[in-house]
Amino acid sequence: MDLLAAALLGVVQGLTEFLPVSSSGHLILARAFFGWDPGRFGLAFDVACHVGTLLAVVAYFRTDVIRLAVTAPAALSGKDGEWERLGRLIVVGTLPVVVVGVLFADAIENSLRSPAIVAATLVVGAIGLLVAEWVGTKRRGEETIGYGEALAIGVAQASALVPGVSRSGATLTVAMLFGLRRDAAARFVFLLSLPAVLAAALKEGMEVAKVGLEGLPITLFLVGMVVSAVVGYVTVKYFIRYLAGHTLHVFAVYRLVLAAVTVAWLIARQG
Repeated sequence: MDLLAAALLGVVQGLTEFLPVSSSGHLILARAFFGWDPGRFGLAFDVACHVGTLLAVVAYFRTDVIRLAVTAPAALSGKDGEWERLGRLIVVGTLPVVVVGVLFADAIENSLRSPAIVAATLVVGAIGLLVAEWVGTKRRGEETIGYGEALAIGVAQASALVPGVSRSGATLTVAMLFGLRRDAAARFVFLLSLPAVLAAALKEGMEVAKVGLEGLPITLFLVGMVVSAVVGYVTVKYFIRYLAGHTLHVFAVYRLVLAAVTVAWLIARQG
């Protein structure tokens, strides 16, 4: 049963890390709804799933990642090439999540990881997606992104430290409000997510290392990591294709429905 739960949580992470519906929110709700033991599927398991989704993005964007790595020295020296500029935009966009993560990550972790908070942020995120679809012109390519816009998208990414907000949802919303096409926005925000996801995995990994892995179910972690990696890769691939010709309305509706289900569940529990 634990292996099945680990696989299901890996599927949830792989899907929701990249779709604009919040992976952290879904993991919190899945544990709450099904009563899965947070001791067995807690921080260490989250690290494994984060590593899985990180591998998925790196694998899908491997050519881009290699080019960004190769041109990193030139980017730091100020050379004005396509990949050098993209690298600097990613650095600028990563700054807000670093600042917020260092200053507020523990407070967020300790006080905001509840189904009620997730329900509220799911609604807020749904409204953001709908507004971006209605207002955004969706005509610009990623090559037109400016440093100020990258910083604003980075602020949106930092807000996703709050469960239920969704990294991809918040960043896509802001990018589309700036007029970027959905598919162009998605490519940029997925590349932007790499440093943040890597940093999160390293931070959580160091916390796990403090207490050690003795007695923890390693098999469950491996199942979660492999499943989240495979599902994540497929999700990124087809989500970007989907965005080329479809709106984000279905994800906004899904968020609203899930928020309503969560509120109903909370009311039923109190009753």
